[in-house]
Amino acid sequence: MAALDSLARRDRSSEELRRKLVDKGYDPLVVGDVVERLVADRLIDDRRYVENFVAFHAARGQGPTRVRAELRQSGMQGELVEAAVAAYPDWIAQLRKAHQKKFGAQPPTHYADRQRQSRFLSYRGFTGAQIRIALGFDTDLDVDM
Repeated sequence: MAALDSLARRDRSSEELRRKLVDKGYDPLVVGDVVERLVADRLIDDRRYVENFVAFHAARGQGPTRVRAELRQSGMQGELVEAAVAAYPDWIAQLRKAHQKKFGAQPPTHYADRQRQSRFLSYRGFTGAQIRIALGFDTDLDVDM
């Protein structure tokens, strides 16, 4: 019953639900069986969870690096995460939205402003290549796209 109560509040990954129930003091063997049954009944779907997580956090202005790290913290790793991050349609548009919300529409003109804005976007989880594209830097030598 605790598993369904937890799922009723928000979508969770199988690993996240497993940890939550074990932390509440439930027997790990029983928790494993319950989680497997919920997965079989499609009440837990890790693929759906990861896709929703990526879309939600990207819409909040977070980049692929940060989204990947937060998914890793919630127990999701591997090909499923990489596929969802790669499938997200436009990280550059989200970066530009986050940049405009924080700094306005004018591009940075001074070196110090560029550095400050680059650090902010890097903290948000965008790659160096994405930041250089969005801020209009020279991208001829980029290799991390």
